[in-house]
Amino acid sequence: MATIDPTARIDPGAVIGENVSIGPYCVIGPHVRIGDGCKLLAHVHVTGHTTIGPRTVLYPFASLGTPPQSVKYRGGPTRLVIGADCDIREGVTVNIGTEDDRGVTEVGDRCWLMVGSHVGHDCKVGNDVIFANNVVLGGHATIGDFAVFGGQAAVRQFVRVGEGAMVVGLSGVRADVIPFGLVQGPLADLIGLNVVGMLRRGSSKAEIHRLRRAYEAMFFGSGTFRERLDEVAAQSGADPLVAKVIAFIRSGSRPLTMAIRRAARGEEA
Repeated sequence: MATIDPTARIDPGAVIGENVSIGPYCVIGPHVRIGDGCKLLAHVHVTGHTTIGPRTVLYPFASLGTPPQSVKYRGGPTRLVIGADCDIREGVTVNIGTEDDRGVTEVGDRCWLMVGSHVGHDCKVGNDVIFANNVVLGGHATIGDFAVFGGQAAVRQFVRVGEGAMVVGLSGVRADVIPFGLVQGPLADLIGLNVVGMLRRGSSKAEIHRLRRAYEAMFFGSGTFRERLDEVAAQSGADPLVAKVIAFIRSGSRPLTMAIRRAARGEEA
């Protein structure tokens, strides 16, 4: 059964799972579903049509399921879905979706959202994503699995950040970031590959070297970008990592963060 502090306020319509711990002064709304084994430490606010997966931990002053910060929102029953085994730290805010998009904001499993982070309406955050303190996502952003964001990084609305990418702290991301990319700067540039992250996830040095060769040909070869992309696809498209990058670029409909020549600490493998 759940353990609920007597100062918590839980609407009778909320669904609380087994072995949930709800601490002092938490407020839970009528359409909330909290999975088994979750912990709400204190002063947590969960409202809206919000579902929280098993074993997720919510720290003080986290606020989930509040209305989107969008003038187009018309008050509909849009949703927020948080996955399993997430850590949602102090002061994190995550809004529900809007009627003009998919109607749902999603955060995957095993995500770590550190102090003061914000996930805007209609965002889709993959699994195993890490936000350092005060990372902010504009509405409709899409974040791939295993992406990592340094403190106070910001992502423009509708932007996609690919699987395994690293966004350096204080960066402002205004265009799509390729999988495994490393971006940095107030108007973020692609400065290399997230080699450290790839090694930590088990990529071999041979795999990384193949991806680097494709990266060099794609961004710094001769011809137009489309010609270079087609050439890399023909020569290296069978490589799984290269194929992910090519598929990501080809599926995009918005600008792409382009590469510049710059030595990046930790970029060598």
